Amino acid sequence: MGENDRWHHKPVYTEIVHRAHSHGLAGASVIRGIEGYGASSRIHTNRLLSLSEDLPLAVIIVDVEERIRAFLPQINELVTEGLVIIDHVEVIRYIGRPSGDRG
Repeated sequence: MGENDRWHHKPVYTEIVHRAHSHGLAGASVIRGIEGYGASSRIHTNRLLSLSEDLPLAVIIVDVEERIRAFLPQINELVTEGLVIIDHVEVIRYIGRPSGDRG
């Protein structure tokens, strides 16, 4: 998706992350690409002033497959243009910070 994609005047990526959090999924991150293209074949890059406003984004959500699949209707509602994949990963380590530590 692009960083300009909106859902009710909010960025789509923000809505996805907040919904994933509300559904208790293990984690979500948004990664901003510096260059890319998708189904439209239009290249988005931070090197060209005219195209730098809508850089590509990837939202990565981590949890067990069943919980991700249960969350897919939310993704389908929000993502009207882009790519949605499920990929198997092997988690080697998943440790959170103590609740009072914000550093």
